[in-house]
Amino acid sequence: MSEQTQGRSPTTGRNVVIVGAGMAGVQTAVALRERGFTGTVTLIGAEPHQPYDRPPLSKAVLLGKAEGSAFDVDFEALGVELRLGLEVTGLRPRRHELDTAAGPVPYDVLVVATGAEPIHLPGAEGVPGVHLLRTLDDAERLRPVLARQHDIVVVGAGWIGAEFATAAREAGCAVTVVEAADRPLVGALPAEVAAPMAAWYADSGALLRTHARVERVEPGAVVLDDGSRVPAGAVVVGIGARPATAWLAGSGIELGAHREVVADDHLRTSVPDVYAVGDCASFPSGRYGERLLVHHWDNALQGPRTVAANIVGETAAAYDPVPYFWSEQFGRFVQYAGHHASADTAVWRGDPTGPSWSVCWLREDRLVAVLAVGRPRDLAQGRRLIEAGTRMDPALLSDPSRPLKTTTI
Repeated sequence: MSEQTQGRSPTTGRNVVIVGAGMAGVQTAVALRERGFTGTVTLIGAEPHQPYDRPPLSKAVLLGKAEGSAFDVDFEALGVELRLGLEVTGLRPRRHELDTAAGPVPYDVLVVATGAEPIHLPGAEGVPGVHLLRTLDDAERLRPVLARQHDIVVVGAGWIGAEFATAAREAGCAVTVVEAADRPLVGALPAEVAAPMAAWYADSGALLRTHARVERVEPGAVVLDDGSRVPAGAVVVGIGARPATAWLAGSGIELGAHREVVADDHLRTSVPDVYAVGDCASFPSGRYGERLLVHHWDNALQGPRTVAANIVGETAAAYDPVPYFWSEQFGRFVQYAGHHASADTAVWRGDPTGPSWSVCWLREDRLVAVLAVGRPRDLAQGRRLIEAGTRMDPALLSDPSRPLKTTTI
């Protein structure tokens, strides 16, 4: 990016405005204060609720075990102004100004942290009994559905579909998951790795139907493209999410193929004094040699540190994390670190039909990614080995009884 896109001198950053009050936005505000920033910090959120964490929505909040998941942050003590229930509709970079429903909001430095929004099932918007699970309001609408033990159809066998199906089975609901592809997690994991996970659905009492594309949703049923009808007291759609960036149209900020903000290795955008962080932004990874768009909690936790460091004028390292996420589904704790797309070898550790196993991906004998099912030590050690670029011995690595850290060359 040009020198101009690096923003003004940090001494002029008197007024930082953060759009998006999820993990990425909240952590950016916290990191700014931790680094001694003394200017004005304003956090704008479209939802009226106190900023909250999202992972509990598909677990404790959904099952009624918790009333909410608000962040344990004292915004008043931090000197962070919250403007909640305020939708931002546009950006005017030349004026250093946001368009909002309540009028223009000026900024010296802007941080875009608007996250991602769920993809709607075509033709199902407005149909009674059709739900998404992304926000606190979504979870609260779904809680009584689970309590009444409806027959539930989940559309999409991705991470959120599996987590919701898990909660619904725990609540005693009959659950059918319909997936257009031939296996679960089709966009996230290779076929040979995702295939064993299909059995988890049956083990939990849920029915997984693959090669099942939804033709339409009717009151009380989902109709598939083969003409079959699946009874549905409620339908939960989990077919993916896309960056929430429509409000940036016409701003001049460069967007990528997935509508994400294209950021550089310090999370600066193509427009001066504007940063982007979290689910809405992609960044170039030197470690993996490609641009990454990471829709996971850990990215929203780590990225703000880089943004805050740059705003206060610190010499910050390039943002190049080892992506990490976890999922709790069907009684299993699944963790993943790295990025396996560039790997040339996959090494299994343990029996994938058993309760605990791992897969390690190598590129030229260096560990680039690890998936661990019920093996948290593999994940913890593997993540450090990926960060270090350590070379591994595939023969030793395939022995699940050996700690990962003892399988290096």
